[in-house]
Amino acid sequence: MASQKNSKSAGFSAEEKAAMKERAKELKAEERANKSKEAGEKDILVKIEEMPEPDRSIATRVHEIMKANAPILWPKTWYGMPAYAREGKVVCFFQSGQKFESRYCTFGFNDSAKLDDGSMWPTTFALIEMTPGVEARIIELVKKAVG
Repeated sequence: MASQKNSKSAGFSAEEKAAMKERAKELKAEERANKSKEAGEKDILVKIEEMPEPDRSIATRVHEIMKANAPILWPKTWYGMPAYAREGKVVCFFQSGQKFESRYCTFGFNDSAKLDDGSMWPTTFALIEMTPGVEARIIELVKKAVG
């Protein structure tokens, strides 16, 4: 008979504990955001302000684009990042590259976005810088997504 080691769970890591605390704060923020667009926007602006450059500038411009081109969507935070929802469901989101030590930010869409195009279509896009062409593409996709 093989011997069994007595192993105890080490519990949650510091990172896991921090993530749980962040999620609890986010749930409270979601509740506020679901009642008030202004509260959701305030939460997003706080998160954007916490981002290092160049992510902060890109996120700020994405937020401006969303306000101007998809006013039907409600701003809220989602996994600690800016997101925009309809009827409580996130349609699109911004993710700072710095948060996850990635070389680029991402702008993505969830399945509630109306981007269907045949049997396969992109739903997440890398963002390295905000150019007029990038802005135009985001606007086009957002308008189609909320269609």
